[in-house]
Amino acid sequence: MTSKNPRLLVVSPHLDDAVLSCGLLLAAHPGTTVCTVFTAPPAQNITTDWDRQSGFADAFEAMHARKAEDLEAIAALGSRAVHLPFCDAQYDATPELATLSAALEQTVSEIEPTHLMMPLGLFHSDHLLVSEACLNLLERARAISLLAYEDVPYRHMAGTVQQRLCDLVRRGVLADAPDRSDFFSAQQDVRVKRAAVESYRSQMRAFGPHGRANLYSEERYWQLRVAAKADCLRVRGITLAEPSLPVR
Repeated sequence: MTSKNPRLLVVSPHLDDAVLSCGLLLAAHPGTTVCTVFTAPPAQNITTDWDRQSGFADAFEAMHARKAEDLEAIAALGSRAVHLPFCDAQYDATPELATLSAALEQTVSEIEPTHLMMPLGLFHSDHLLVSEACLNLLERARAISLLAYEDVPYRHMAGTVQQRLCDLVRRGVLADAPDRSDFFSAQQDVRVKRAAVESYRSQMRAFGPHGRANLYSEERYWQLRVAAKADCLRVRGITLAEPSLPVR
């Protein structure tokens, strides 16, 4: 998957996930496009518990402010933001998988990335939906190197990563440790990521001190590929892959 001049596209479920899970990688590769899926307010204004915890009176105020925070964070990392017009699960207007897959396929066609970074799809229904939509590209976009990042903060929940990897193997998708010689070897600046994360002021408030403690852990990625028949026989009853490559 090595590329001398990689064009990265990072797909983010919510307005903070890409920076939380891939901030070091983004900082090392200015010009990366971050496509966030759930950035639209609901058709009718409502108030949710999470928006209240974030300091907002309602959903309209929340999404307006959160998009501004995201633009600030993405710019701090030298990346470019693309916001898709879908509502997340808390607003009870989740898009169909086929609709989301088509939108992501169109985005890929416009950006023409060499590498697509997608959420592994841990715990949260929005994360799983986006992950499944990206997996639909695995067969149709063979020229693109597809990598999954471990979703922060859900990767810290016991067994979530292992359960998802097992699910992928059962469906014929293998996850391997990426090649260290690729773009992961670039210099990383933790301070740049931390500053970008802190741009999400409303979300830091909602996470609280305990939740924030899990936001600055190492980043981990998995190279995804469709399993050949020999691979399917080989992985039965053995370890799925070597430990994934941390980006420090």
